[in-house]
Amino acid sequence: MKKITLGILAHVDSGKTTLSEAFLYATGKIRKLGRVDHKDAFLDNFDLEKQRGITIFSKQAELEYADTKITLLDTPGHVDFSAEMERTLQVLDYAVLVVSGSEGVQGHTETLWK
Repeated sequence: MKKITLGILAHVDSGKTTLSEAFLYATGKIRKLGRVDHKDAFLDNFDLEKQRGITIFSKQAELEYADTKITLLDTPGHVDFSAEMERTLQVLDYAVLVVSGSEGVQGHTETLWK
């Protein structure tokens, strides 16, 4: 079985945690899709994250798809927590850069792309 580490990166409120939840749900790792705005997202499990509605600490989840074991890393998008996101970059095999469908490319999105 192939093993990869996949990071989800984006500007704050672009949908990183929502996408991560969808991956976990689609692969059967969670039974219910959580939502950040409902404060029940599987990966946003610290009280402060639930209160603020943002990811503050990078979170890890394991899932399998096809013949691949994926270590998924959901990272903070708020610029104040960039150091937390940057620490994960060194361990990634792949990164998904999420762009907000409603807001488009924002300043931090461009920074992440570079």
